[in-house]
Amino acid sequence: MRRMGRSGDDSPASSLWGYVVRMSGVHQLGLCVTAVLVALLDLVPVELQRRLIDDAITPGDVGLLWTLAMIYAGVAVTQQVLKLALRMYQGWISESAIVHTRRHSLKMRVRAAAKDEDDEGHGVSAVVLGSEIDRLGGFVGTGVSDACANFAMLVGVFAYMTWTQPELALVSAALLAPQALAAPLLQGRLNRLMNMRFRLLRTLGARSGETRAAQARVGRLLPRIYGNRLAIYLVKYGMKGILNLLNQLGPLAALGYGGWLVTQGETTVGVVVAFVSAFQRLSAPLRQLLTFYRQWQQARVQHDLVAGWMAGGRVNGAG
Repeated sequence: MRRMGRSGDDSPASSLWGYVVRMSGVHQLGLCVTAVLVALLDLVPVELQRRLIDDAITPGDVGLLWTLAMIYAGVAVTQQVLKLALRMYQGWISESAIVHTRRHSLKMRVRAAAKDEDDEGHGVSAVVLGSEIDRLGGFVGTGVSDACANFAMLVGVFAYMTWTQPELALVSAALLAPQALAAPLLQGRLNRLMNMRFRLLRTLGARSGETRAAQARVGRLLPRIYGNRLAIYLVKYGMKGILNLLNQLGPLAALGYGGWLVTQGETTVGVVVAFVSAFQRLSAPLRQLLTFYRQWQQARVQHDLVAGWMAGGRVNGAG
């Protein structure tokens, strides 16, 4: 487990980014560099596919075919080895952050409780020390580095597509633009619903008990939790449906417009095949970057709640 240095007065980090830096340090840079390298290696097979079709299969060059195939296999193995190393690296940072945060937050909470006997009970403590810190620590290891990898992939794919066939690159950009415009609007609504969910669940844990009054309070909360979860499902899966539809139109446009360019002698079959493969690699990082925006907002809410709990503050009632 990675050792964490003390932070002066032991107070919680003032922001999510401060928490990420405190928990990972210079290792965050190492994570990002490794993640970007893994992402860029994923572009090599796209060019190899084009060369296999245009330079080896079409002219019937068997020697070049086997050479490119061996290079393809070597790149695939190298990428998977690096990806495994990256996941282990991310896991080490995440689990170290989780263990440290649990120990430190419990110590700070005990100090605060000694000054103020009005505690919220074990229900809130179980939620904070359990799932919320798990998600927060997990974000330290994977959140920023995965976002760097997805951004590098997005830029790399666009650069490759522009280099090979600028007209097809413009078509791809036009199909991705609606995703970039629509997703943040839906994401903002989803963030507000998730914020309310965290507060409702923490309030539920604080109000649980065996008395009739406690049961009545819980009974009033359950319908709100139920409605909140249904609203989350509607926004979350509705957004996924819209993005998936736009993603399916991308390969169709590449095949249709690219096929027309082939018939006009302006491009090759290998370029069209490479574009279809590249577009599939283009939509995934865009989707993940939009997901990162949601993860960052959720992690920020969780950080604020955990930091407030560590300081001995009460959970703001959600009802």
